[in-house]
Amino acid sequence: VERVTGRRLPGDPARAGMPILIFLRPTPIVQVRTAARVRILLVDDSKPILHANERVLHKAGYEVVCAEDGESALKLAQERKPDLILLDMILPKLSGPEVLERLKKDASTADIPVIVLSSLTERNRQKLMEAGAEEYVEKNSLMPVPGVNLLPKILENVICRINRKRGIAFSSIPVDK
Repeated sequence: VERVTGRRLPGDPARAGMPILIFLRPTPIVQVRTAARVRILLVDDSKPILHANERVLHKAGYEVVCAEDGESALKLAQERKPDLILLDMILPKLSGPEVLERLKKDASTADIPVIVLSSLTERNRQKLMEAGAEEYVEKNSLMPVPGVNLLPKILENVICRINRKRGIAFSSIPVDK
């Protein structure tokens, strides 16, 4: 919870003698770091997909940290403390479900929202949500047309849903200019 303090302006007769109000509001799940840069850990073993998603997220204003396997994903999550993790399910060294389980068991990473990006079918959704994923997105929905990557738009909607689910009515996501 973030503390927001109101203040009176000097010489403001309408507020003279009125108490200063203090408002408490929930802190958004996805925080703005500097210049509206949200840090995302992007985990995928497919280099073409990883680089395409990294490029489109950078262009949309996100700070992106990449991992190509489960072990490096866990290490980067603990070291870099991303605001959000985009996690593939089929990974070398540690599978996506194993990474998700370890992230949620570790106190230092348990509160980081994890969005599963996978080519596995929707039938895995409920199991992954029960394991701690905030959302499940099928990879084939990211690029319905060659050359058009919808990840930033999908991510914007998912971040808003995550924040609403956690009782936060607003979101701190980069806005295209």
